[in-house]
Amino acid sequence: MGRNAYLRIMSHQPILLIETGVKDLDTFFQFQLDEEANYLAASTAKDPRDEKAYIEKYTRFLSDPTIHMRTIKLGNEIAGNIAKFIVHGEIGITYWLGRKYWGRGIATEALQQFLAIEKARPIVGRTAFDNYGSQKVLEKTGFKKTGSDKGFANARQTEIEEYIYTLY
Repeated sequence: MGRNAYLRIMSHQPILLIETGVKDLDTFFQFQLDEEANYLAASTAKDPRDEKAYIEKYTRFLSDPTIHMRTIKLGNEIAGNIAKFIVHGEIGITYWLGRKYWGRGIATEALQQFLAIEKARPIVGRTAFDNYGSQKVLEKTGFKKTGSDKGFANARQTEIEEYIYTLY
């Protein structure tokens, strides 16, 4: 079976959001080890290889009532995660897909589903200036570019420009 046929079959599987459990965190940790994914995300952990710190941090998040986290499943496979969080009084959105799920509309569909159940508004998404894939996902789901900011990107070890997108 060719790659295009495989992708067509994969695209017919349902995209589901399920409550995130501790057992999902190992898969999320593996996804964030990808160097290209870290580069694009830019604002990542200081040491993305520190599994103990990652699992401890996200285990705490699971019991935090201000964080609404879901696991993105494609059929029976974990494809990524999505969450609403609050930082400095601002409601934010974050999502991360494993690389093999990039470019197939999964993030867009997952974000649309998530926004249907997460009613907090306004909600803000921030992307690195050169993370075009994430910018497209936000735009396709109704977010508008509302500004930019500078921030230190651990994955790049330098300050970068971030684009700010808002959904009202």
